[in-house]
This record gives sequence, C-alpha cells and structure tokens, in this order.
Amino acid sequence: MKEFMLLIRKQKDDEEIISQEFLKACENYIGDLKRGGKLISAQPIEEEDNVVLSKNKTWKLASLNKAKEVIGGYYHLLAKDLEEAIEIAKENPEFAYHPNSWIEIRPIKTSEERSGYAYPNSVEESLSYVEEMEMPF
Repeated sequence: MKEFMLLIRKQKDDEEIISQEFLKACENYIGDLKRGGKLISAQPIEEEDNVVLSKNKTWKLASLNKAKEVIGGYYHLLAKDLEEAIEIAKENPEFAYHPNSWIEIRPIKTSEERSGYAYPNSVEESLSYVEEMEMPF
C-alpha cells in the first residue's frame, strides 16, 4: 500500500456553507474509509494561515488570506496506487455540497531511495528522533 494526501481545495466563500447534512456525509465517508483500512487521518484546516519566508536569511511572516482559494482540510490515505486514490477522492462529499471545490491528490514520499532514510510517520517516532538528537527543545 502507498500513502496519499488528499488536499481539499475550495473557494474562500464556500467555507461559510457547512450544513449538518454535509458534516454527516463527511462522517459517513470517514467511517467507510476507516472500516476499509484506508484512512490514516483526516482533519479540517482552519482558514487562518501563516507563511514563513526567508530571503538572504531575513525571516518574514506573511499571510495568504488574500487568496480566493483555501485548503479546507486533508485526508491522509492508504491506497494500492494512484488510480485507487483517485476513486476514493471521487466519493468525497465535498463535490456534492461544494461544487466549486477540487481535491488535489499527492503521493507521499515515505523514504529516500538513495540514502534509505525513512521519514518519521508518527508523532511518537518524531519525538523519539528529537530525543535521540538531544535537541534543546
């Protein structure tokens, strides 16, 4: 199985249209993915955003709030291939309730071929890595 990230992209104005029916449809969709062993995680993302920019080692905090599009949430999935991930995305209730939305499907790179380095895939694994490195935070 491969990992995929489904990013729910929508028009900023659609963020305000969240009905009880839509929420129930999302709960059912998530339940089906869980029962099928396809869901790693799924969460909405708040509209507030911050971007960290660096130019010549000068840091700047910016916002993308002027954009007409927002990422409304994500689904972290397991699928056998891109085609299966696409089929899973097609069933997302976002399309029925927010027709101007789209879903970006991105394969997740879990390791580096050249070095064999495996990226951490859980909070616990990330924290243990920080402890091993004796990081000061």
